[in-house]
Formats: sequence, C-alpha cells, structure tokens
Amino acid sequence: MERISSHQFTILGAAVLMGTTFLPIASLTTGVADRDGWMAVLPGFALGIPYGLMIMSLYKKYPQKNLLQMTEMLLGKWVCKIIGVLYILIMSYFGGLLLGQIGDIYESSIMPRTPIEMFYLGGLLLVLYLARSGIEVFTRFTEVVFPLIVIALVLNMGLSIPRIEQGELMPILGQGIIPIILAGSKVTPFVMEYILFLAGILPFLPADKQEFTSLKKGVWLAVFLVGFMNTLVVLMQIVIFGPSETVNLVYGLLVLGKMVEVSRTIAGVESLFLGAWFGALVIKICAFFFVVLWSLESLFGLKGTKSHLVVGMIFMGVALNNKRGPGLVVEIGLVDNYLIFPFASLWILTIWTFSHWKKKVGVS
Repeated sequence: MERISSHQFTILGAAVLMGTTFLPIASLTTGVADRDGWMAVLPGFALGIPYGLMIMSLYKKYPQKNLLQMTEMLLGKWVCKIIGVLYILIMSYFGGLLLGQIGDIYESSIMPRTPIEMFYLGGLLLVLYLARSGIEVFTRFTEVVFPLIVIALVLNMGLSIPRIEQGELMPILGQGIIPIILAGSKVTPFVMEYILFLAGILPFLPADKQEFTSLKKGVWLAVFLVGFMNTLVVLMQIVIFGPSETVNLVYGLLVLGKMVEVSRTIAGVESLFLGAWFGALVIKICAFFFVVLWSLESLFGLKGTKSHLVVGMIFMGVALNNKRGPGLVVEIGLVDNYLIFPFASLWILTIWTFSHWKKKVGVS
C-alpha cells in the first residue's frame, strides 16, 4: 500500500482545508459580524483541532484502518453500512457541486463563449488522472500547487494594499462578542470537509509510532496556516470594500484581481488568480473523489477502473444537473451546513466516545 510522509500529510491537509474557502468566506463572516467578521475566522477553524486529534487518537488505537473500518469494529457491520452509504452519497454530491463550480466561474468570468461542459470535462479528466495515479502522485501534485495558491493569495492582497480605506475596521467589537461567535459557526463546515477527508486517508499515513507526534502537529499546522490566510483574506476585503459591500461580493478576491493595476502596465490579475483557484478546486474535488473510492472499496470491495469511471460519471451528472450562478453557491452552503457539518461532527464524536467507553469497561 502507498504511504505518504507526515510532511506530505500536512501539506495535503492544508490544501484540502483551504480548497476554495478564500472566495466566499469574507461574505459569510461579514454578513453576520459586520466589520468584525475577520475575528471569527480563526476561532471557526480551530474546531478542526479537537476533531482532528480525535481521529488521530483513533488511528493510534486502530492503525491502518480508516474510520469506516473502525466503525464496523466498534458499532457493527450494519451500522457501518448505513453510515458508509451516507458518507458516499454526501461526498459524491458535494464533489459534483464543486465540479460544477469550475464551469460556473470560468464561464461567467473570463470565457463566456466556451460551452460549460468543456470546463466540467477538463476538470474531471484531471481528477481522474490523479485518482488513477494514486495518493502519492496526488500528494506530490499538491506539494507543487499549494505553494502557488498561497503565493497567488499573497500577491493579490499585497497589490491591493494601496486601495485600503482607513477607518473601515473601527469600531472594533462594536456589536459585542456574540456576532463573532455566530460568524464562526459559518466557518466550521469548511473544517468538517477536511475532517471527512482525514477519516478516509488514515491507512495511507505512516505506520511508525514515532511519526504519530508529527501527524498531530500536522493537524495543528494545517488548521492554523489556513485559518491565518483566510483571516487576512477577510481583513483585506473589509478594509478595501467596507463591510456593506463585502457582504454582497461572494467572490470578492476576483473583484480585487480585476482592480489591481501595477504602474499601468500589469492588469487582469484575476486571470492569474483563477488559475490558482482552479488548482485549489481540483485538489478538493480529487480529495472527495478518493474518499468515495476508498469507501466503496471498504464497504463493497469495489475497486479498479470501473469504479473510477462510475464515480466520475456521478460527479459529472451532479455538475450537469444542478443550479448555476448564485443558486449553486447557495446549494453548496446548504450541503455544508445541513449535511457535512452534522454528519461529520456526530460521526467522529460517536466513534471516539464509544472507543473510549469500550476501553474503560474493558471490552475488547
């Protein structure tokens, strides 16, 4: 079986957690906490730490098992089947929605005359190639692309500094702490996407117990790196657009890219930024593609080319038959808030609690 190092695990986890969060996060948090929305980002992402450490503690107890296999050992075969089917359905539907977002943004921003199906097909072919190549190749792809995503974000925000409006952050805590807590709840579903990926990748992590500490540090580093970057993204949009306009800009960073101009010679940075965004989205779609494949293999023993093609057709079908524009963004938010968040939080907490209860009462 393929293995990835603890360093690769950190980079891959950060890339999956980052995904496309930097596009809608400013609108989501500012809509609840107004100009204090940037203060809600890190606390919202911090929820990933206890859940990630729960999964790591389960991995230490049941090495080389994914969470579905642990569920079967702890709760029985049929409970595992029910949870596994839900897991597959949610990940397949959400992955298809993200594939649909590729076409939606490119068609509406820079290539309106290209048939949207071509964007779907291009993204899916790249995902299929990475999935066929295996988790190690996927991880190496991530090691190359993720630094480019970070550079693109820093470049976009750095070139936008001259447009900062002084005083947009004042007054700090003008509405108290409650709106910040509520805004943080808008961020936590992003973290649960990462947790569901983490639940599937466990068998590919280092088996050496000496690496366990590095894996736990990887969870901390991924969460805080992505949380810090997204905090800057929200902060920059508030101080440039103001809180009222930030709420209405679902893809505020793309607007910043269109506004950037360096010495009247460099413009159109949004095209460059869209390239980095495409890489981030492909990583996230591919991560969920892997999750579905691993789950099908664990539950039903399905693997090979046929399973790849079937999952690919499901992703494509969801993308083709769903909404576009603002409706697609709303649909992704609904899946995040009402499917991924409750499913992941309850599943992980139940398995972790039951595992510790069995250890306490001495049940093998």
